[in-house]
Amino acid sequence: MTGLVDKRHRTGGAEQGGEDRSYLIAGARLAAPKARAGLHVVATPIGNLGDITLRALETLAGADVIACEDTRVSSRLLARYGIRVPLLPYHEHNAAEMRPRLIARLAEGGSVALISDAGTPLVSDPGFRLVREAIAAGVHVEAVPGPSALLAAMVVSGLPTDRFLFEGFLPPKQVGRLARLGELAAVPASLVMFETGPRLADSLADMATALGGGRPAAVCRELTKLHEEVRRGTLAELAAATAGEEPRGEIVVVVGPPLPAAAPAEADIDSALVSALASASLKDAVAEVAAALGLPRRAVYQRALDLTKGHKHG
Repeated sequence: MTGLVDKRHRTGGAEQGGEDRSYLIAGARLAAPKARAGLHVVATPIGNLGDITLRALETLAGADVIACEDTRVSSRLLARYGIRVPLLPYHEHNAAEMRPRLIARLAEGGSVALISDAGTPLVSDPGFRLVREAIAAGVHVEAVPGPSALLAAMVVSGLPTDRFLFEGFLPPKQVGRLARLGELAAVPASLVMFETGPRLADSLADMATALGGGRPAAVCRELTKLHEEVRRGTLAELAAATAGEEPRGEIVVVVGPPLPAAAPAEADIDSALVSALASASLKDAVAEVAAALGLPRRAVYQRALDLTKGHKHG
């Protein structure tokens, strides 16, 4: 921040041809330096407008233009902080047309701030193509980190955070959804998925089927907003609790890693050994059973010895 600006600051702004590089905090108007030439990927609040960072405000106020998903959504954020920088819509429906225009502006030395409706751009939106083309054009690209719905959900879920896979939105139809969940079932990590209210109950039921009803999970809705809600339980419990519901708002589902497989019963080990020993040497039978049941060879070998001794005494 570069200090206070005279409170008699004019209200015309960039839309009228002048430059207005400033923003408001607690009634004080602060000057922002002109943003460095290049593409600035700026994270914005996922609900609570107070979650914006000071650096994000400086960057937005200092940019030549702000590329956003929906100008109506983003204008509310800019109005809250008194930022008067032109907004340009950039979303999946106009990206092919707008991207060359933004790249041309960047190539001429302009500064563009890229924001999404909420959270960190490029997460489930077309922003990565703009970043990719900017990099290919030799344009400076930098991130202004901040809020992220998937990270917020992870940290309140109570589930392991050391390794996770972000899946985004699952396929909307059941056949495709079950097929994709089947591919994810064995991933040794927590899973993070976005979902819509109308599809939530069906998705949770399919998750219980494909991933196992006993896997712990959390349904995080409207994070950071007035009606924030986090439900925790097994997938089976959450599927039952949401059956028939169509909750409103943004929803993130977090599913814990696969549960450890139950140790095979002693009778199952004995049965597998007897079958293997009928056609293989002791060494080969032990290797075969240990690999098939995921057990240490030493334990299987000892069990095989006990079995063969028992047969001899019998």
